[in-house]
Amino acid sequence: MVSFEEATELANKFTKKPTDAEFLEFYGLFKQATVGDVNIEKPGALALKDKAKYEAWSSNKGLSKEAAKEAYVKVYEKYAPKYA
Repeated sequence: MVSFEEATELANKFTKKPTDAEFLEFYGLFKQATVGDVNIEKPGALALKDKAKYEAWSSNKGLSKEAAKEAYVKVYEKYAPKYA
């Protein structure tokens, strides 16, 4: 199993771009693993991309940084065969 740091590095080197939903899955777990619970204001309704990223992060609220790192690695392993 790869480490969180390796998974983030390898995910950034995917040869194909993940779908928006897959990107948000990675993003939410990455933010939870590196920052913790959401600590910013929710973007306005017209900021669709920022709002989606906020909601992806917020969906992991309460997850410990360590658990978020483990979940990120699992998500990486799930998508790596498709994009690496």
